[in-house]
Parts: sequence; structure tokens; C-alpha cells
Amino acid sequence: MKLSVPGARRIPGRIPAARKVKATATAAVAGLALSGLFAGAAPAANAAPAPAPRPVQAVQPAQAAPSTAFAAPDIPLANVKAHLTQLSSIAAANGGNRAHGRAGYLASVNYVKGKLDAAGFTTSVQQFTSSGSTGYNLIADWPGGDTNQVVMSGSHLDSVTAGAGINDNGSGSAAVLETALAVSRAQLKPTKHLRFAWWGAEELGMVGSRYYVNNLPSADRSKISGYLNFDMIGSPNPGYFVYDDDPTIEQTFKTYYAGLGVATEIETEGDGRSDHAPFKNVGIPVGGLFSGADYIKTAAQAQKWGGTSGRAFDQCYHRSCDTTSNINDTALNRNSDAVAYAVWSLSGAQ
Repeated sequence: MKLSVPGARRIPGRIPAARKVKATATAAVAGLALSGLFAGAAPAANAAPAPAPRPVQAVQPAQAAPSTAFAAPDIPLANVKAHLTQLSSIAAANGGNRAHGRAGYLASVNYVKGKLDAAGFTTSVQQFTSSGSTGYNLIADWPGGDTNQVVMSGSHLDSVTAGAGINDNGSGSAAVLETALAVSRAQLKPTKHLRFAWWGAEELGMVGSRYYVNNLPSADRSKISGYLNFDMIGSPNPGYFVYDDDPTIEQTFKTYYAGLGVATEIETEGDGRSDHAPFKNVGIPVGGLFSGADYIKTAAQAQKWGGTSGRAFDQCYHRSCDTTSNINDTALNRNSDAVAYAVWSLSGAQ
């Protein structure tokens, strides 16, 4: 999640558009779906481990997910964490980060793209320029479904230069990736078309997602029935926040958490400052989940969710300590399952 003013504390509520970091993204869309595009950029990807029994969690035991007409799968926590391990290894091999314009970001794109290509997705890489460096968005489409009704899920794949960015935003990226792979394992036949995206240069002001939206013809914009955003969903002292944008999407997530007996709150800390904003600004319905950044957890929130009051939801936000140890398994587990629940529910999956 981007910080609007480097080094400054955030003020709750929406950040005026004039304060957002502006970057001019140029260059044409490059359909770079060749499997060798980024060969050699990333360490060899290990196959995700088989699903393992879930450990006893720190906040409260997860309960059975609410039933749906077409039940979404349980997303294996072990698989999501295996993706985080890979992203951590990529950062370690590339100067300690996965930031825009750095080798670690390109390697991250390569890793995710390789998984999706092997799973039968149609992938493309969209190229743009920001701050003098080339950036990349990765788009993956699942075959089938009504292409006039697209359910799109996304997350930003870049980190800040300070560190590996495992919660911000390896967590969202890994959950979206594993949900996409679950679609493939199920050989899903959704009524609506499914599209997944990993954005570049979010930390510079949602540059990649804004470039994507701005270069979509108006006819294609109207085909996106909803965009779901997942930016920081494994915070170590977590909250359970739901975007209050599109009512249908919002209620989908609330229904899921009600089925777990977990209370939610409306997300305000990052409102308008992640990759859903460019979609919302052109009238596309949006929604998403968030587990908190550097705002302080209140006593009431700690009583409701567990964790420690008087401490930030993520004390390592935008710091070098945002590593694989900066993840709460319960939050990551629940939120990953919620991603799949929303994708299955909103797409009319069969």
C-alpha cells in the first residue's frame, strides 16, 4: 500500500487527489506472453507443498466457511505461505527488495507468470514507464465465462525499496495467485469471466493499475462487473476490514466473515490509496479486504479480534522487517479463503 507523503504519518480518511503521488505512465501495451520473457530473473520455483492440517491459530480458531450454492474451496495456508517464501527468496537474491524498476520486481512477475502459464491461464504482460524505469502489470484470464461480465481480482506485486514487502504486498499477491491456481485445479466453469492481475509501481501512486484502466477502451471498462483488491491481508496484529464501496461486493465479504463468527469493520486507513482507486474513479464497482498498516489497534479492536492494543496493525509497514516472520497465519488463512469465496460467489462458479 502506497504512502502518500514519504516519512509522514497518515491522517484517517480519504487522501485528497492532489496529494497523491503522480507519475506519467507511457509506452504501449506489450503483449509479452512468451514463456521466456524473464528467463533467469527468478530462482527456480518450488512446487507448492500439499495442503497440510491447519495449526492452532493465534487469534481464534477458524470455523467452517458459510455454504454457497457452489462451495468455494478451502485455500491451503501452506500453499500461500510457500509463495511468500519464494517472494522472500527473490528479494534476497535481488538486493533485498522487489521494488519497481528493480530486478526483484521483474523476478516476482516471472515467478507468478510461470505458475499461471503452467495452470492453463492466458497471461499477458503490460509494459509502462514510470520514474524513468520500465514497469510491468501481469494479467491472467481463465478460459470461459461471459466476457461481457468480468470479475477481476488484483493485488500489487511491488514492494518498497526498504525491504522484501512480504505483508505489503506479498500477502495479497500470494492469496490471489493461490486462488487462481484453485480455479485451475477445480477446472472451474464460471458464468462470468475471471481475470486476475498483479500490478506494478503501486508504491509510486497506483501507477500500474491506473495505466491499465486508462488504456482500457470504454466498452471494455463497462464489461468489468467488479474489481476486488487485496492489499495487506496478513498483518501481524490484524484487523478485519472490508471496503465499503460496492454494496454487493461488501456484503459478500461480510457474509463470509459472519459465517466464521468474526466481526468486521469498514476499511478507512487505505481508502482511495490502493489499486481499487483507478477502477472506482471510472465507475467500476470495487471492493476488497485489508488487515491494517500503521494505524494503532484500539482496546475495543483487541477485545474483538485479539492481538495487542496500543500497537500498530503492522509495525513493519514499509520497513526492512516486513519479512516472512511479519505474517499472522490466522489472518492470512481467513483472508485467503475469503478471496476464493468472493471469486466463486460473484462469478456464478460451477
